[in-house]
Amino acid sequence: MLVSWNILKTLVQCGSDIGKVCERLTETGSEVESVTRPGKKLSGVRIGKIREIEAHPAKSSLFVAKLDLGGEDAQCVTAATNLSNGDVVAYAAPGATISDGTKMGIRDFDGVESFGMMLSAEELGVPEIGLEFGILRLPADAPLGANAVSYLGLDDVILDLSITPNRGDLLSHVGVARELYALFDDAVFTSPRIERRSDNGEWPIPFKGVFIEDAGCPGYSLGLIRDVRIAPSPIDFRVALTLLGMRPISNIVDATNYCMLLFGQPQHAFDLDTLPDREITVRAAKDKEPILTLDGKMRTMSSSDLLITSGGVPIGVGGVMGGGDSEISDKTRNVVLESAGFVSQRVSTTSRRLGIRSEAAFRFARGVDPELMDPTLSYTLSLIESWKAGNAFPTVVRAVSKIREPKKVSLTKSKMQTILHWSDLSEAGRILGRLGIRRSESDDGSCTYVIPSYRADISIEEDLIEEVARIRGYNDMPSRLPQTFHERGDAGAVTRTQFDLRACAIGRGYVEVVTYAFVSSEAVARLRFPKDDARGKPVKLANPISSDQSDMRTTLLPGLMNALSKSLAAGWRDPVRIFEQGRVFLGDGENREEREQCAGLVFPGRDFKSPYGQSEREDFFSIKGDVIALLSCRGYEAEFRQGSEPFGHAGQTADILLNGERIGWLARLKPAIEREMDYGAPVYAFEFECAPLIEKRRPSFTEIPAYPAVYRDISLLVPCAIPVSTVMEQIRASAAELLWDLRIFDVYQGKGIPEGMRSLAFSLSYRNAKRTLTEEESDEVNNIVRAKLSEKGYILR
Repeated sequence: MLVSWNILKTLVQCGSDIGKVCERLTETGSEVESVTRPGKKLSGVRIGKIREIEAHPAKSSLFVAKLDLGGEDAQCVTAATNLSNGDVVAYAAPGATISDGTKMGIRDFDGVESFGMMLSAEELGVPEIGLEFGILRLPADAPLGANAVSYLGLDDVILDLSITPNRGDLLSHVGVARELYALFDDAVFTSPRIERRSDNGEWPIPFKGVFIEDAGCPGYSLGLIRDVRIAPSPIDFRVALTLLGMRPISNIVDATNYCMLLFGQPQHAFDLDTLPDREITVRAAKDKEPILTLDGKMRTMSSSDLLITSGGVPIGVGGVMGGGDSEISDKTRNVVLESAGFVSQRVSTTSRRLGIRSEAAFRFARGVDPELMDPTLSYTLSLIESWKAGNAFPTVVRAVSKIREPKKVSLTKSKMQTILHWSDLSEAGRILGRLGIRRSESDDGSCTYVIPSYRADISIEEDLIEEVARIRGYNDMPSRLPQTFHERGDAGAVTRTQFDLRACAIGRGYVEVVTYAFVSSEAVARLRFPKDDARGKPVKLANPISSDQSDMRTTLLPGLMNALSKSLAAGWRDPVRIFEQGRVFLGDGENREEREQCAGLVFPGRDFKSPYGQSEREDFFSIKGDVIALLSCRGYEAEFRQGSEPFGHAGQTADILLNGERIGWLARLKPAIEREMDYGAPVYAFEFECAPLIEKRRPSFTEIPAYPAVYRDISLLVPCAIPVSTVMEQIRASAAELLWDLRIFDVYQGKGIPEGMRSLAFSLSYRNAKRTLTEEESDEVNNIVRAKLSEKGYILR
């Protein structure tokens, strides 16, 4: 929010300099991010009048001008063709400096000396205010010889304030002036003089009225300006708008913009003669209803948007931007001026969805004082009349859908003492009074205050206490030591689990990332979830940050995929190993569920080069080892079985099991998805729930057996569809308590093996903890295992 110090001085007078003002604003929550002086390099620039201008005697492209500086004469040479006798200009004499710091001197132009120069708008540092190419011409009544910098307002100081989203009242000069009045006891606040307009009486032209059909518009006021003369606004207003970041357009539009910056109430002017009908209706948009906006783009509306219509035809997006078919042009002769209120949530949603960041939407989204509509409209109409831009009719047309009830909030001495360690209700009342918060009732221990309409952020007692504390000064609060903790703090089971998983993942070469909990609808659709999968039905945000962050994530995978895509787009070609721990959101309404998940993504790189060949490259089984390690760090043994995921490669997808229950998945992404994302190499990922790992298993220890083990190997042919883990469970069940250890040491599929089969080889270790096993005992149990496997249909080798 850019604020003009010159405008502020017309609203509030205080004895403090600008440095102290900036300090107090920053201390109380309105951080001053920068202070700029647009005309600080300008010096020695005066106002002069061209007494005589004639062609250069030697060069036809130049002119020689003789100036009257209010009793002093000056001569300079110019190439500008837009000047004539009697024009008033800004003149920089020898020794003066212009906006870029260039110092003026005396220069000879083919025998004619030029003492300094006349200045264009660009040389004054404000090119936007120029109406023509050449020298800037000032009003005829500009005081000759006076300081042109002061006359134009270029000696202003511009403050850039960072306004918090809850303080929409500070998005105006009047709002900042009120704040300064509260911050400085010697300050005097002077409200702009407003000539109130009546709503009694008929307009001199046929007009059916204003109609509100949606509660998203609490009120709507409309003023009439006839015999409009479109022209540039006065030069000092053009300078002020330029310094405050707005481009001057015309007197009608500039008046609405200036008053918005002054009061904080956005307004919009419609060309009355281009309206489809002599009426205005505010209604909800129809789904997919089109409208051409002022920026020349065709927009598609949704049913949550507000439209300003005439004769059923959209002429503006409520609170966001006007329509392109009714904008002010050089041919405009009759204008209706809108000053309305809109519900902030509706405007914010529309603005974000359409991608329109207008000054009006910025203010409405943060809340505009509902009682500003009529005063701002009246002031704007008076301003337009004072500029002789048209004849404003004294009657305005109003419509109201909701009458605001004043809020009342109580402040108690006990609550103030608890929070501030200070309980002077009388002083608190004085502070609140300077903020415009008036006392309505009081007793010994409490006071009730009426909250002004412009302070929508105040609704509870703590809000009043915060206002008292920040104006009084946080530095004045008594210092105190924090309470003593008698028990040792605990990180908590969830945090400890995250610590262990993070340490393990980093130890295995992963890098932790933190991605947004919001994802796009396209990212969810890309994972091809079926209709009955809850992960494919994310919770939609009512007020998303952007269209790319419209859904709450149901899995961590989209965020990791997006992180990889950004790295590759930036030119990264090496392997990537990233992981994330975070929350996912499933279901909706009362059935909504939030889960803590851990996920990882591995990309082997686009330019794989290794002296050890493909054996060094990441694959499904290397990622499986990472998952085993992650679960092991919490004392659990991971199990796997062949699984399926809609986004997973059909032959490289597994379920992650814990105690027989599925807690996650491990997969290579479908090649189709890899092509869509332009990865150029396989991508492996995993994700599992953290809740089953919260209770850490402690390792158990036993004495090393004194008796040796007996080893036997079993090799067999098994259908490829049967997981190795299933075969191992069958072996354990057959061998019972004598089986000490079981390991697979060979998997072969290819030449010599029937199609659809694979060869598995296991090493079995038999042991009795109390005595040495005999060969006969070992062979007996091993034969039982072989027989049981044969019964399952496996072919023993």
